[in-house]
Amino acid sequence: MSIEVGSKLQGKVTGITNFGAFVELPEGSTGLVHISEVADNYVKDINEHLKVGDEVLVKVINEKDGKIGLSIRKAKEQTQSQTHRPRQNKPNNNFRTKENFEQKMARFLKDSEDRLSSLKRNTESKRGGRGARRG
Repeated sequence: MSIEVGSKLQGKVTGITNFGAFVELPEGSTGLVHISEVADNYVKDINEHLKVGDEVLVKVINEKDGKIGLSIRKAKEQTQSQTHRPRQNKPNNNFRTKENFEQKMARFLKDSEDRLSSLKRNTESKRGGRGARRG
């Protein structure tokens, strides 16, 4: 059985660090469950959730250059969504549409220049600096 992205496997916690837990997978390979992938809620101390020797169900979320990224949270989500109603992907109107980096940067620069010119205009007129009109 090869390790493929998206597959769920049973593993054993072999080590815990402040950023995650190492899990031994079948065939002797080891992957990392990042602290953000341990539980649905915020995890301040991973030792409250896992300890060395625990058997855990993990989902392979990435594999690059022999490094395997695992998720306990996503493995649980799939089993829960099978028993509960499936999630509905509703568009969230509170957020802007996806922008690429260049669009975000252009918007930021425009907003920044507008704010800066407004600030300069207001402060120079109050102190009588350059461009202030005297009547």
